Amino acid sequence: MFGKRIALAAGLIGLSLLGSTAQAQTTLRVVAHSDLKVLDPIWTTAYITRNHGYLVYDTLLAQDSDLRIRPQMADWKVSADKLVWTFTLRDGLEWHDGQPVTSEDVVPSLKRWAERDGMGQQLWQFVKEIKAVDPRTVELVLKEPYGLVLESLGKPSSTVPFIMPKRVAETPSNQQIKEFVGSGPFILKLDEWKPGDKVVYVKNPKYKPRAEPPSGLAGGKVAKVDRIEWLSIPDPLTAANALLAGEIDMIELPPPDLFPVLKEDKNIELYGWNALGSQIIARMNHLHAPFNNVKARQAVLYATAQEDYLKAQVGDEAIYSTCNAPLVCGTPNGKTYGDLLIKPDLDKARQLLKESGYDGTPIVILHATDLQSSNRLPQVAKAQLEKVGFKVDMQSMDWQSVVSRRAKKDPPAQGGWHMFFTTSVAVDSANPVANIFTSGGCEKAWFGWPCDEALEKLRIAYARATDDAEKKALADKVQDRIMEQAHYLVVGQYKAFGAYRKERMQGWLPGPAAVFWNISKK
Repeated sequence: MFGKRIALAAGLIGLSLLGSTAQAQTTLRVVAHSDLKVLDPIWTTAYITRNHGYLVYDTLLAQDSDLRIRPQMADWKVSADKLVWTFTLRDGLEWHDGQPVTSEDVVPSLKRWAERDGMGQQLWQFVKEIKAVDPRTVELVLKEPYGLVLESLGKPSSTVPFIMPKRVAETPSNQQIKEFVGSGPFILKLDEWKPGDKVVYVKNPKYKPRAEPPSGLAGGKVAKVDRIEWLSIPDPLTAANALLAGEIDMIELPPPDLFPVLKEDKNIELYGWNALGSQIIARMNHLHAPFNNVKARQAVLYATAQEDYLKAQVGDEAIYSTCNAPLVCGTPNGKTYGDLLIKPDLDKARQLLKESGYDGTPIVILHATDLQSSNRLPQVAKAQLEKVGFKVDMQSMDWQSVVSRRAKKDPPAQGGWHMFFTTSVAVDSANPVANIFTSGGCEKAWFGWPCDEALEKLRIAYARATDDAEKKALADKVQDRIMEQAHYLVVGQYKAFGAYRKERMQGWLPGPAAVFWNISKK
């Protein structure tokens, strides 16, 4: 039976590959964790778009495997009073259209990023001005010293401060860009992009990587294949069969229940590329009833049993762990909260829901059917919420449709939403400034738009703090506030594994994002 499935997959994928054009000398064929439909990595925090961004664009700074910030496009220096940060672009930076990268590109790129990203928004509260001094020099002038300048500009994951051409970066931050010219190691083949089928990138022959060896997201980004194809195969078993049949080279994120099948093939390697792991959360929409009432949100927390979610989505106890720390268990800032989210208190959840005035309107939960990191979570939420009196309308769609819909502030009955699930790599969630879910910035907050002035004051105080003990105390207060106000639901943690054919490719680097430089075909 399994052999027949392999043969079927090989035939279907083989036909697709035979139809592709402009085959280069070396082609890396990948099944990414989701289909790519949004190409603007500043407009959305979707990880598939972030991964696309790392192929096409570059960053001023980058985080290495030891979580240290390193120069990437630019070196830096800071004045003695910590108010003037000077960034100098390195030689050889060029856009894909042949034009040089200049400081005039950097300034609007960082401004646009700072309007969308929580960490950027915090940084910009301290910015007096940012200016291009000359074609290679940018000055960031602060109103007062700020302790997270490098950590902000070297942010490794969503939203990444990618640098774009000036004409593109001047696109309003609430609109998607329409031109996709970067300066990174690969070039998007827009003429071959077919949503629902494949995305194609080709090696940028003019890219000059840094001289340092690659480390995490820092160092030399050496493109070692001529062409990368991301193939859309939403069914995990079909993707696994294609890997076993040799029709593809790697799967970014196969579901754990297929690990035993993949391990049976001696040519398949399971690779824990994200050693720090990821956190799963559910976001509630604070704009509309019932979740504009804190008691309704608290009812969700008391109805939650994390183990049910983790068993359904991850399955393997060796990979997942229950954790109710908003700033991630196992990190310096993580604070836990007893049985909350671990052992449900259904009576308390029912009482809170009653006190909230919930009128029985169905809760719209967005269900991303094709996202292997969260596609089984909405069913668990439906079961748990219905136990305490919620009515649930689970609406199924692909992940990119969720990405588009979650940005809508319309009432749920008019195309909006009440709840959706997503994951965040640990490095994105381990401090209250980097963690996009902790923002209480109202209209500027992440999807769900919580409005919490007290929380924002705590996050700003954390950003100002220079003493580790003071930072830890403030991080604890941030987490207390998040749990008290039920800003979002922490579902647990897991480690991410990919799978690849080890006889055909090598060089997959560990990091918080799946990157494709340094990978070569044997």
